[in-house]
Amino acid sequence: MKRRLAALLLVLAFAASSLTGCVKVVKIGEEDKLTGEVAFNADSDVESIWQSKAVPELAEKAVDLKEFLTQSKGDLKTLADKYGKYSMGSSGELNYVVKGTAEVVKVDQSKKAGVMDVRLQGYDGPEAIQLQVGSVFKGSAVRDSLSFIKYEDYKNQVQWASVSQSIHAVIQKQVLDPLNVASLTGKTVEFVGCFTVDGNDKLLITPVQMTVK
Repeated sequence: MKRRLAALLLVLAFAASSLTGCVKVVKIGEEDKLTGEVAFNADSDVESIWQSKAVPELAEKAVDLKEFLTQSKGDLKTLADKYGKYSMGSSGELNYVVKGTAEVVKVDQSKKAGVMDVRLQGYDGPEAIQLQVGSVFKGSAVRDSLSFIKYEDYKNQVQWASVSQSIHAVIQKQVLDPLNVASLTGKTVEFVGCFTVDGNDKLLITPVQMTVK
């Protein structure tokens, strides 16, 4: 019985090699060598472009927040054509990149999605302004503000979401952790960040650069 089974397996192997011309064994995890596809890794992809490409683009695009709010006259969507970027080209969520100098009024890390309430220097409008400080970040304003990151370049929604998560991980590590956020109440910070419009009375900004003055 064993001899018959061995003979059958030998015949099948020979047939397969005859049809394909050759048999190539590929180790698990090295399939890209056979298919030509490189395994997706959001963490390494973001790390490789963050300082060299992402931050310079956002810093260049950032509009002064005081001027932005003054120009908007209480309706943030009116500046979409001038400063905004929609998450899906001409539709979806509206995002802006802004910069400013502000006093930290309060740091609230009682929840995982921590925030800092700030008072924008030289502006006394009614809008409440907060900077996200992690470790959980709401939204995907940073990803959606970058011109070179596009949904159609990714295989599926999972990969698309992973890019935003990896961006937030880099922000936590490179921007926020070195600042000892809990100690910033009463201090003045300069920031560049992104936010998604969600009404006109509150801005929730994800910082991509922040320094303490």
